Amino acid sequence: MEKDTRSSLFGSFFGYFIAHSTIANLVLVLVIVLGFFSISKLRSQFFPDVVIETISVSVNWSGAGAEDLDSGVVGYLEPSLLELEGIEKIVSRSYEGVSRITIDFVPNWDMNKALDDVKIAVEEAQNLPDDIDEIDVKRRVWRDRVTNIVFSGPFTVEQLEKYSDEFLQLLYKEGITKTTSRGGMEPIVRVVVPEISLLKNNLTLRELSNAVSVGASSRPAGETKDGLARLKAGSEKTRQFDLAEITARTSSSGESIKLGDISVISIDESPIVEFFKGDNPAIITRVDRGPEGDAIKIQERVEALIDEFQLDMPETLTIELSGTRTEAIKNRLNILISNGVVGLILVLFFLFLFLNAETALWVAVGIPAALFASFSLMYLIGISINMISLFALIICLGIVVDDAIVVAEHADYRASSLKEDPYNAAKNAATFMGLPVFTATITTILAFSGLVLIGGRFGSLIADIPYTVILVLLASLLECFIILPNHMFHSLKNSAKRVRWYNVPSRKFNENFEGFKNRYFRKFIKLNLQYRYLSLVFMLSLLFCSISLLVSGDVKWRFWNPPEIGRLTANIAMVSGAERRDTLVMLRELERANKKVSEEFEKENGRNPITFQISQVGGNEGRGIAGVENKDKDLLGSFTIELIDADLRPYSSFTYLAALQDEVNKSSLLETISFRRWGSGPGGDGISINLAASDTKNLKEAAEQLKASLAPYEEISALEDTQGYDKTEYIITLTDRGKKLGYTIDNIGRQLSDRLNGIEAVTFLKGNKTGKIIIELDKEDLKGDFIYNAKVRSAKGHYGSLSDIVEIKAQYGFSSVTREDGQKIITVTGQLSEEDAEQAELVKDRITNEILPAIEDDFGVVSSVTGLAEQERRFLNEALIAFLLCVLGIYLTLAWVFASWSRPMVIMLIIPFGLIGALWGHYVYGIALSMFSIIGLIGMTGIIINDSIVLISTFNEYKKKIDSIGAIINATCDRLRPILLTTLTTVFGLAPLLFEQSRDAQFLKPTVITLVFGLGFGMLILLIIVPVFIAVQNDLYRYYKSFTRFVVSARLNRKNGWKNLIYFSIFLLGVVAIIFTQVIFSFEYFFIPFTAFVCLGLFYIWYVYIKQLQDRVFSFRKPTL
Repeated sequence: MEKDTRSSLFGSFFGYFIAHSTIANLVLVLVIVLGFFSISKLRSQFFPDVVIETISVSVNWSGAGAEDLDSGVVGYLEPSLLELEGIEKIVSRSYEGVSRITIDFVPNWDMNKALDDVKIAVEEAQNLPDDIDEIDVKRRVWRDRVTNIVFSGPFTVEQLEKYSDEFLQLLYKEGITKTTSRGGMEPIVRVVVPEISLLKNNLTLRELSNAVSVGASSRPAGETKDGLARLKAGSEKTRQFDLAEITARTSSSGESIKLGDISVISIDESPIVEFFKGDNPAIITRVDRGPEGDAIKIQERVEALIDEFQLDMPETLTIELSGTRTEAIKNRLNILISNGVVGLILVLFFLFLFLNAETALWVAVGIPAALFASFSLMYLIGISINMISLFALIICLGIVVDDAIVVAEHADYRASSLKEDPYNAAKNAATFMGLPVFTATITTILAFSGLVLIGGRFGSLIADIPYTVILVLLASLLECFIILPNHMFHSLKNSAKRVRWYNVPSRKFNENFEGFKNRYFRKFIKLNLQYRYLSLVFMLSLLFCSISLLVSGDVKWRFWNPPEIGRLTANIAMVSGAERRDTLVMLRELERANKKVSEEFEKENGRNPITFQISQVGGNEGRGIAGVENKDKDLLGSFTIELIDADLRPYSSFTYLAALQDEVNKSSLLETISFRRWGSGPGGDGISINLAASDTKNLKEAAEQLKASLAPYEEISALEDTQGYDKTEYIITLTDRGKKLGYTIDNIGRQLSDRLNGIEAVTFLKGNKTGKIIIELDKEDLKGDFIYNAKVRSAKGHYGSLSDIVEIKAQYGFSSVTREDGQKIITVTGQLSEEDAEQAELVKDRITNEILPAIEDDFGVVSSVTGLAEQERRFLNEALIAFLLCVLGIYLTLAWVFASWSRPMVIMLIIPFGLIGALWGHYVYGIALSMFSIIGLIGMTGIIINDSIVLISTFNEYKKKIDSIGAIINATCDRLRPILLTTLTTVFGLAPLLFEQSRDAQFLKPTVITLVFGLGFGMLILLIIVPVFIAVQNDLYRYYKSFTRFVVSARLNRKNGWKNLIYFSIFLLGVVAIIFTQVIFSFEYFFIPFTAFVCLGLFYIWYVYIKQLQDRVFSFRKPTL
């Protein structure tokens, strides 16, 4: 009664939309209009933004070494920070004079609260040094590079800077404000003071700096009472003449000592960082976007402004873009769009082949309707058009029509076979198929929802897949039950009048299909059910055979294969004592080597591989060399090249980089060179190993040994660690004489730090640039044995030589100290080429099983594999949890729908058989399993059972009228056409991507292979195995009832009933006793006696059962299913 009432309610709902065409069409038009509006607003990008919420804490302590900062600052700050809520990871790095603590928070954490919590924790920290500068706590602003604008030509740096500044003004007018310029002049005013001048005038550098700070800067002093004018105290002084007039000190006689009298003032305007394009200087302006920025639109505006700007510029001025994203984004999105269009055509072909033209048309309308509806929802929740979301839409091309196919096909069946009028056929089809269609959609949504549970960077990367699929499926339900029934009513009404010419192919095909189904397929199902146990054993054997492909290594595993972007860098660091010109010589060698290698590749392949190159002196590019933070900038450099698109060359960027490495002649003054290639998306270094211990020196020795062990492997490049040697450290201890003279360690330390490092007294603006006034000691006073002869002043105003008041001990220090979550670590990193997946796995195994255990034993450190391997472990663990939860959710949903605990098991047993097609597909294509294979498997879990749900729903209806075997046969034959059609549309919607040769789409192929082969073979297996499962379930139910009577039914079996019950109880007690004995005593050979007891016990019970049947002392009654 309740079911009839529910059916009546849904029938009335569907009937309303069938009867009111205007409402149904209004919904359709509204969905399409909103979709058109939304798609123009959607941002386009390559990958979804992976935004990590971070707060940084910076502490400056002038003159302190890395280890001093680590023990004296980080050691006191980190314990209070680790107690805060929502923290995912804390990493601190201490360099000379500064410590930076980076705090990563879990996704979706309240970052305003987090910022307040960090500030409070820092303020409450105790035992921090008194002379540290103000601690800076700020939330990191996320940015992503759009492009670099490179100005170059036969001009001076000042001229290029002028052109760059003019162009920046154009960018600002267009609202492009996230820009950074490098390579320009940086005004620095140096006030150099000889030590003798300080001694004569009883001054310290700090006092002199304070005098300059007061005399050379202006400060707000309020405003007049009427509010019409502001007051400023002082005026900015940056010219040599003005600075020379500043009073440094007033003597006891009242005489003013001028700054110009005791120092040499010079203005140095030269670029600290220089860029070169060949022999010409260059300036780079980087253009970034925020989380809401559209990379394509920003770059298009930049390109338009360049075209306009160059009209008024000299012809010799070259303005070009490097590190661009737009072309890559457009090309890769076009790849997916073109494949999606081909897939859509194939989907439409099968729709018009299996269904009459009117029905196929209205089913096909569901594709744009659902897609446009999903565009609106994507815009509302902030999903962009990118490789991941667009791929999810392609996945949905075939899935989105599955609901409509089932309802439309059933309406056509009711009209043609059951002779219902068009109105009732459309209404009853929607009503009858409503529950199975809704259930199938929910199970698919549950499967893809599991992907949302995967966290980390890769979880953020793939998050657009489940969200997009869920939005499309919800939109398809809207179209299937509100719009489609009305259109089916009109379609059936028109087709009932006469057979139209355009329906002839479909009618002929379906006539032949019906003949095939009745003559061959029905016989096959009968034969399959007759030998169901043989079929079951065959399918299980096929499943185990398929799994053996993975176990044996015939199908390999490669977690992440990022699309390469063809950008290569070589960062260099010269030895201490080298000069800027030595760095430039090494860069010229890199340019020479690159020219030779590119010519060889061009000769061999017919195309010049280089599209852009630039050299840099004064810094590293991208991720710089670790441990050079305190090195003189003149000793650092980089060489960057960009290759042609990967589809235009038969070799990888790794191959080119290896050839370049072999060609380079290393200078004798070269300390370190690090070659690196770049890929798209998140991830990390292929080799990333943390070594943890309390002793920094021991850690460094372990890191050096680890790098030496990894160096022989050709697959590993760019090996480095995060802790480099720095410079000599002097440890000073105050003597008794020094204490009597009034000296303190803190006072001495501040004076030495000021003398060695100089003091930044004032910062000022000069045009668009920030200048500095630096007070420093004459370099002549810092040479030789300065540390022993330096004169320092006591609190009483007396000067003394350092060697007379302190004991000095020299040792070699480290440039940085790193902690992670409070533990002192060194990280050894490198790039691992995975072009040969088997060899890469072999290298990883040797690192884990041979190299790291040896390092741990030799040095007493604790090692952990991090980077990409750490993210891989997290992804797989969370993917397993997501899979189990989605399977549980699907099971509970099916149990609720079918009001049965056993029936859902029959439906879900098909899931592991989807592995057969997926694994063989990877084997045939020679593609390794990857994280995208896992995504495909989780998604396939929900899709592959949809046809099972509809099949078993139909079986349940037939079972009410006929016997179980007949119901199985009729249900399987009746659902053959919709099962075949839904599978073909899903498979062929994705199939074009199987033949895509572009390297940019290769990382998506594992998902495509998993779904195409998994669902394609899954359909064939479903038609064989699901009927077998239903029949076997029927058999098991009969055996269960029979065995229950055998064991416990004394009434039916008076002679042996209680005896059988005792036999079975003893058997169960024996099994439990053996298990408890194993738990308590932990026998080494537990498995052998346990297996023997179980097998013998079951054999004896079965023997007794058969014996009693033969003696006719036990009755067997056949129950109904």
